[in-house]
Amino acid sequence: MNQSKEMARIAYNALNDKKGEDIKIIDITGVSVLADYFIIATGNSDSQVNALVDNVEEELHKAGFPLKQREGKASGSWVLLDFGDIIVHVFDRENRLFYDLERIWKDGEYIDPESL
Repeated sequence: MNQSKEMARIAYNALNDKKGEDIKIIDITGVSVLADYFIIATGNSDSQVNALVDNVEEELHKAGFPLKQREGKASGSWVLLDFGDIIVHVFDRENRLFYDLERIWKDGEYIDPESL
């Protein structure tokens, strides 16, 4: 299993463990050099968004994948975690609808988490 797939699997499981909603994995290797995967999830509240983010950071750190950059944690409405090969976006409902990353990255391929 390649590194970016392993990272995406860990991030997905971390989000799922904390009851993240509507978790999407988008393979963007064919459309961007930013990363291999975008993982997008929704939290029901600021505290859940922060719990989701904390769990992703902790699980990837334990697996030896350091966080390169974090944006937006103070607000709890949208957080971006950049791990290099993967980028994790955690939104509250309103901001997920507003930013609509699935539309922006529609040329990417949706990945079934079971295939990771």
